Amino acid sequence: MTHGKKLRKLNVYSAQRASLIRNMTVSLLREESVTTTEARAKEIKREAEKVITLCKDESLATRRLAFAKLRDEEVLKKLYGPLRDRFLERNGGYVRLFRVGYRRGDGSPLCMLKLV
Repeated sequence: MTHGKKLRKLNVYSAQRASLIRNMTVSLLREESVTTTEARAKEIKREAEKVITLCKDESLATRRLAFAKLRDEEVLKKLYGPLRDRFLERNGGYVRLFRVGYRRGDGSPLCMLKLV
């Protein structure tokens, strides 16, 4: 059965996983590009697309929900400013995932995430 298979564990405990996903999502929204392993990239893409969809509705409640997920005022201003204007007409697919090769040390597949 496939119960409880909603997210990838990423080989870390839950608090570290949440922190990792939050920090990488903030980095993606700030820099508009980030390179990481394939499993992490897929999880970050899920979270980033949820936050971007949330910011399309400009209300105080959605702004507070986005802040609860990101915990970064600077990125929140960017998200509700130029990024919101860029993605307002788009119905999903805000983040693109590119496979870029394998890491030298352990051979794990690397991916690059970019905002469209």
